[in-house]
Amino acid sequence: MSEQEFYQIIAQEMSLRAIQVTSTVELLDDGNTVPFIARYRKEVTGKLDEEQIRQIEERIKYLRMLSERKSTILKSIEEQGKLTPELAEKIEATMKLQELEDLYLPYRPKKRTRATIAKEKGLEPLAELILKQDITSGDPFAFASEYIDPEKGVENAEEALAGARDIIAEVISDDAEVRKAIRERTRKIALIVSTAKDPEAQSDYEMYYDFSEPVSKIVPHRILAINRGEREKILKVSIEVQEEVMLSEIQRRHITNRQSIFRSEIETAAADSYKRLIAPSIEREIRNELSERADDHAIHIFATNLKNLLMQPPVKDKIIMGIDPA
Repeated sequence: MSEQEFYQIIAQEMSLRAIQVTSTVELLDDGNTVPFIARYRKEVTGKLDEEQIRQIEERIKYLRMLSERKSTILKSIEEQGKLTPELAEKIEATMKLQELEDLYLPYRPKKRTRATIAKEKGLEPLAELILKQDITSGDPFAFASEYIDPEKGVENAEEALAGARDIIAEVISDDAEVRKAIRERTRKIALIVSTAKDPEAQSDYEMYYDFSEPVSKIVPHRILAINRGEREKILKVSIEVQEEVMLSEIQRRHITNRQSIFRSEIETAAADSYKRLIAPSIEREIRNELSERADDHAIHIFATNLKNLLMQPPVKDKIIMGIDPA
């Protein structure tokens, strides 16, 4: 994606003319500060104010970072010999960093995981057999027994199935569409919950000792307070969601034949994938989103209060020694 396309995207998002965005970015790239541009380059930007200029600055940084990351990811996957035209098209069309990372997840170099250990034991073909879901009769243990290999550490059929489930759990976790669906559902229905580490202790955070509120509705100042309480080791904070709703979402996408003799293996793997791999990372993402939004809101309020104070008429016959903007 070219710089000109970036300018068009920003112009459309902010309902500006492309020339305004182009001129503003050029001024920023030349090292001019936002206040300088807003005050002394109005004729160049089309009279954009500081807030609009900062929005352009933040957005162009994001789009450039996104473009650079796409190039890095495409090169990495191509070097692995796994880049298909369809995958390249998906990567190029993605406009969000998080979704881009979701697409890259199956190809990202991994540390030694339960799934990689299971693959080293020769259990990937069994996992693939289970995921095909085309066998509707017979004993799952009979099929799994074909992969018993004591020399590789697979002593019995149950161990073979357990290893295959580990591989399937990672396959589900690496599914970009699953992560996107779980992330969106979590944003809509999850609760942020805080409890006291010591319910008997007195502190400034007592109203958060037994607190919960929907992630989609909680206001910024409460997020900041909860984060402070957590940093001071007074509160325990978590994101809670109905697990069965999330498992249903995963199963809907990965169980294609409910008559398969391996259906229960996939259900078990899906539950493990959600609890062990997907939920913890989605919770971190949601917490980070809430914190960034709360910080941005606090900065905006602080700036507004400070501006109002600075724009007050001077107090007659008084010397101003300092200003409290809070």
